[in-house]
Amino acid sequence: MKHILLSLLLAVTVTTAQSDPPADAVAATASASEWKHTLVTGLTVTQVSYTDWSQGGENALAYTLSVDGKSVMDRTMTNWSNSYKLAYGQTRLGSKGLRKTDDKIELESVLTYKLGTAVNPYASATFKSQFADGFKYDDATNTSTKTSSALDPMYLTQAVGVGYQPLAQVKTRLGAAVREVLSDAFGYADDAATAAVERSRVEGGIESVTDIEVKIEENTLFTSKLEMFAPFNNIDVVVLRSDNTISSKVSKYVVVVFNVQLINDRNMGTARTQIKEGLALGLSYTFL
Repeated sequence: MKHILLSLLLAVTVTTAQSDPPADAVAATASASEWKHTLVTGLTVTQVSYTDWSQGGENALAYTLSVDGKSVMDRTMTNWSNSYKLAYGQTRLGSKGLRKTDDKIELESVLTYKLGTAVNPYASATFKSQFADGFKYDDATNTSTKTSSALDPMYLTQAVGVGYQPLAQVKTRLGAAVREVLSDAFGYADDAATAAVERSRVEGGIESVTDIEVKIEENTLFTSKLEMFAPFNNIDVVVLRSDNTISSKVSKYVVVVFNVQLINDRNMGTARTQIKEGLALGLSYTFL
């Protein structure tokens, strides 16, 4: 009888151990399920080739690969949003060799504490840089000047403040921030007022970031991000970055993308507003 009871006890113990996972495993599963992930990749390719073409022209090849993702944990009292945008593209025109046309690493993390009102405190961190060397070309002399390299320059910003969402499509935040610029070889962090060449610059200031996402049509989306930073020691000099995109899905995998970027940063070698515009037709695939 004792052997039977012992066998039954062992059977119940084993069954319980198999059917009831540890509490920490349950917590880990629940925690993982709170994350909502999206991941969209894009590839655009343009190719033109001429053979005995009497009207003239040059062979051309261009491509751009992009990754746009977001991971969000939305809880009752907090919202933690992480986004990452990566892009790299090159073009070859005739015999000039491959030249970079797009290069972007942009990471952002924003933690918002929900007060149950329209205004909520937040803490954020952003990182911006690039994958590869950049050059300025002079076709008249057939020369090039290296102006940047992988992870040079790097821009980091940490901020705390308050966020406001007046509409479902519009989010804006304003806070005190610390902005760091790191550049080993190209002077993006240099202070022209000093004789030495600085490789890093740290500035405190005011940060403003506004995100807009509007669905124009069922298959057309407009997104815009406006970032501004004004240092305390030179409050009237505002660093401005704006990224605006209209994307339209032609079919399940084919998308048309029109993008305009604006940058106004005197520390990037020019006081004028830099403008980059691109129109592309390519493939898009949503993994998550």
